[in-house]
Amino acid sequence: MSGAPALAAKAQELKGWQLLLAALSLAVANFVVVLDITIANVSVPHIAGSLAVSPSQGTWVITSYSVAEAICVPLSGWLAARFGAVRVFLTAIIGFALFSLLCGLSRSLEALIVFRILQGLSGGPIMPMSQTLMVRIFPPEKVGMALGLWSMTVVVAPILGPIFGGVISDNWTWHWIFFLNLPVTAFCVIFALRFVRRFETPTMKRPIDYVGLILLVIWVSALQIVLDEGRNADWFASPFICTLAVIAVIGFAAFLIWELTEANPVVDLSVFASRGYCAAVASQSIAFAGFFSAIVVIPLFLQTNLDYSATYAGYATAFVGVLAVIMSPVAAGMVARFDVRGLVSFGIVWLGLMSLLRTGWVTQMDFFTISLPQFLQGLGMPFFFIGTTSLALGSVRPDQTASAAGLQNFMRTLAGAFATSLATTLWEREAKTAHADLASLVHPLPPSSGFTAEQGRLVLERIVQTESVTLATNAIFWGCTGLFAVAALLVWLAPRPRGDVDLGAAH
Repeated sequence: MSGAPALAAKAQELKGWQLLLAALSLAVANFVVVLDITIANVSVPHIAGSLAVSPSQGTWVITSYSVAEAICVPLSGWLAARFGAVRVFLTAIIGFALFSLLCGLSRSLEALIVFRILQGLSGGPIMPMSQTLMVRIFPPEKVGMALGLWSMTVVVAPILGPIFGGVISDNWTWHWIFFLNLPVTAFCVIFALRFVRRFETPTMKRPIDYVGLILLVIWVSALQIVLDEGRNADWFASPFICTLAVIAVIGFAAFLIWELTEANPVVDLSVFASRGYCAAVASQSIAFAGFFSAIVVIPLFLQTNLDYSATYAGYATAFVGVLAVIMSPVAAGMVARFDVRGLVSFGIVWLGLMSLLRTGWVTQMDFFTISLPQFLQGLGMPFFFIGTTSLALGSVRPDQTASAAGLQNFMRTLAGAFATSLATTLWEREAKTAHADLASLVHPLPPSSGFTAEQGRLVLERIVQTESVTLATNAIFWGCTGLFAVAALLVWLAPRPRGDVDLGAAH
């Protein structure tokens, strides 16, 4: 192990515009990777039509990327220890750019899926590596601000993804949702090479844990496919989904046993020995599940019930980023001066109040009623994201930062996948239940209404269907409120931080 690169970096600390460009290269890299999780969602019909495949086959464009990314994220700690965080980051962002180009040039579904897998494998390490390097390039007193900038990319990117995807697919061709990554990644590579390369982390040659790696690939792939495809296959009514679920459970148990007894594990699970880290990650994952459930359900509700286009549904949800960006420096400054657990609780409770505000939504509401909770929600998000990230990374040793960041990102990504599958499934189930309840209360329209019996039935069916979806949407928001309440309490299981959360130690 060599400390020379770290000493050199300390002697050449970044300031002013150099620090800004270095931070932007890391934050924007994370932004574009997270963006690609959702940007293809609204483009699936365009992709399927262009490649002459069914929409259900087209959804593998989304699944293949998420599976590959989920596999690589927890490996980031081992990769950073073996090759160095900067080398891993630069290799990953160059690979992400290359495979984005090949995705855009694909002319068959098979080729597109292969390149999406490789794009996901490249993108996986970028999230934790960018987070780790953010901590290293900033002086200790400004680390909270750095994590604030990084956290906002996680918040804003999934919301902007469907907007960009809809606008690009409607006005150009779906190929440009991948070509869009090229100038962004070029910016990241240029300025990371110029300013971030000097902050390379120490490396150590370690044997490769092949068994742990294979087990990780097996159980994560199986679980991610279950979550992505379960709803389309009617969940456990499908032998395919049942088989994958069994593989995921057995694979996870075997992986856990192996990694806890292996001398050189591919995933460092020792970070979970820290009570503060466990509490912070659990709180962040549960709250993120509630947050992401709303991201998934609101556009579906607006498009199916209120006749919004995909683009305008995106506009209605995008207001969440306004206050989030404005409040990030404030939250970052307060993290350094107050008990971070209280700030996290405030942020999560605020998100819960906004979810509670949505439980009164009605079918006849206007754009302002929809966008107001989104706008106000941004106030609490920096306290939640920055606080939980600060508490988690501040609860582990500096040499565990990369592993801790990788596992934290993995848990949050997995929580988002669970939220997507469960929210959409429960939303559809609640709509059917509400439909049955409302239908039993409806009486046929009288002849004086001017409608024939058939016309009256169709009119009533339309009303019942619309209102049942609205009731189902409100039920999801009640569930999200409950998740936020649990997350706000969980963070208090962490021990009181001794003074400030010293993320600067990782520098």
